[in-house]
Amino acid sequence: MKRIIITGALGQIGSELVGKLQGIYGVDNVLATDIRPAAQENGPFQLLDVTDGQRMYNLAKDFKADTMMHMAALLSATAEEKPLLAWNLNMGGLVNALEASRELGMQFFTPSSIGAFGPSTPKKNTPQDTLQRPTTMYGVNKVAGELLCDYYFQKFGVDTRGVRFPGLVSYVAQPGGGTTDYAVDIYYKAIEQQQYTSYIKSGTYMDMMYMPDALQSIVELMEADASRLEHRNSFNVTAMSFEPEEIAASIRKHIPDFKLSYDVDPIRQAIADSWPDSIDASAAKKEWGFQAQYDLDAMTADMLEKLKIKLQNV
Repeated sequence: MKRIIITGALGQIGSELVGKLQGIYGVDNVLATDIRPAAQENGPFQLLDVTDGQRMYNLAKDFKADTMMHMAALLSATAEEKPLLAWNLNMGGLVNALEASRELGMQFFTPSSIGAFGPSTPKKNTPQDTLQRPTTMYGVNKVAGELLCDYYFQKFGVDTRGVRFPGLVSYVAQPGGGTTDYAVDIYYKAIEQQQYTSYIKSGTYMDMMYMPDALQSIVELMEADASRLEHRNSFNVTAMSFEPEEIAASIRKHIPDFKLSYDVDPIRQAIADSWPDSIDASAAKKEWGFQAQYDLDAMTADMLEKLKIKLQNV
């Protein structure tokens, strides 16, 4: 990677990925794009609706990009509220990004998700290669996207790569319509109110990862020797699996009076129940050396420290 174009650059992952890549490859070598204008531009930025394939192609060509990172998508809970919009945006944008990559010879990355699994997938230590029959539009989009990326590699030789992210926790971006967003919002409420009402019920385990580990995994996969990759797309990656009571207990090590209550959202709970409790990342470890650095307590300590600073400056 030397010249990188990123779609969805103002989203949950993109907003932090841009800075990560700028720090490695240089500010002027990363073109950030999004459908809405950036509040503050730090480096090249262009407006882009990813359903406009011609503009996407033109921007990548004019920038002389050698890598496309396609991050634009509607997340799980939002996709259930607007399924047709999710299909058109998630799949239409992906096809446009793959076509631009094919035509311009770009390396390609897009994230999949544990949402690509479904209720019939093994829930414990979910294998890399397993049954995938999701029951959400977001999950359907992700499975279709995984297969489409494999197709573009096999049919056209596009250097497609991707990971299946678990829930991502970050102090930078606000929650954006995902089922796992409670694991972000709970830290805000812990600092601001010393209490949180969870829309996910007690005992619901979901895989999670702290954003610094997620960003590092993208860079490591994209820089990995292609000859080592037995898989191309949708490597399982994970750092931890916890349920709401466990994250609350971790917070209480820093905020002893923190209280957790519940008001379960049936839509997001149903989505969570269809996902694995824990996943097996051994393929990513073997093929490109994936290794997460943060566990739950390390993440909690860093989140609370960073959020206290952030909220004081608001």
